[in-house]
Amino acid sequence: MMRYARQMQVAAVGTEGQSRIGHAHVLIVGAGGLGVPALQYLTGAGIGHITLIDPDRVEESNLHRQPIYGRHLGAPKALAAQMEMAALNADTVVTPVVSLLDPANAPPRIAAADIVLDCADSFAASYTLSDLCLAAGVPLISASALETGGYVGGFCGGAPSLRAVFPDLPDRAARCETAGVMGPMVGMLGAAQAQMALAVLIGIHPSPLGQILRFDGLRPSTFRFDGVAEPQSGPRFVARTDLTPQDLVIELRDATEAPVPAVPWAVRNGTPDPARRTVFACRSGLRAWHAAATLSPNWPGEIALLAAGDSE
Repeated sequence: MMRYARQMQVAAVGTEGQSRIGHAHVLIVGAGGLGVPALQYLTGAGIGHITLIDPDRVEESNLHRQPIYGRHLGAPKALAAQMEMAALNADTVVTPVVSLLDPANAPPRIAAADIVLDCADSFAASYTLSDLCLAAGVPLISASALETGGYVGGFCGGAPSLRAVFPDLPDRAARCETAGVMGPMVGMLGAAQAQMALAVLIGIHPSPLGQILRFDGLRPSTFRFDGVAEPQSGPRFVARTDLTPQDLVIELRDATEAPVPAVPWAVRNGTPDPARRTVFACRSGLRAWHAAATLSPNWPGEIALLAAGDSE
């Protein structure tokens, strides 16, 4: 137990708190710039079981903000991270899942977890996790970083959801690949996710659920959102496997961006039919979100969103 001696000296932790940490199951979605520090600190703290899901492989451009992967170029991140965490702390079992999280495979993984960390660089993953965590009553610690800023917040599990606090998406999507990001910024936010998760697991008050920590450069600010009302409706993200030929799938990417549409029966310039579920498809889900927002105010039919990813 000497490994956790300094942690257990914290009055809020002690023997009981360390026992809760050791029996906890954490789901981490994303093994990149946010997921790496979160994973390291939770493994170091002695979390009993971590399920880590990520579909990507290590690239050289990752290393300035994901330093654990220096000897794993080309390997699946989830598998490489498991190897590194086994060397860090054998008390923590890390189960790697080399897969993209979507609405089809997320529910059982969320149900098995005590808390979920959203470390994914994806609007679709974040809102899918929020919708499902809200329904399951599971706390969600979500973060986002870009350039020199970002935020981390505690949602669901008794607090308002991500959708309640951020009901609208930005007009344009930016990613680390296109806008860049500072390594120390994602490091701070990922570490903050780990700290928030530990605080929830051991019952520290006031709870980080219902609170956001925001960084603008190096200037932090916080605000609470406990009283925010949940939206009554709104299109949800679906998995590709949820689609059937009865759905009207409207592919928003042109033939240059996506030579192969999201599904074989998708149309690029379809007219919505109230008798069929309309599914808007794009790469990240952002264009689909905005298309749904334009259609939905005067539309009686069902609308869904598909984040199809990069064209293969």
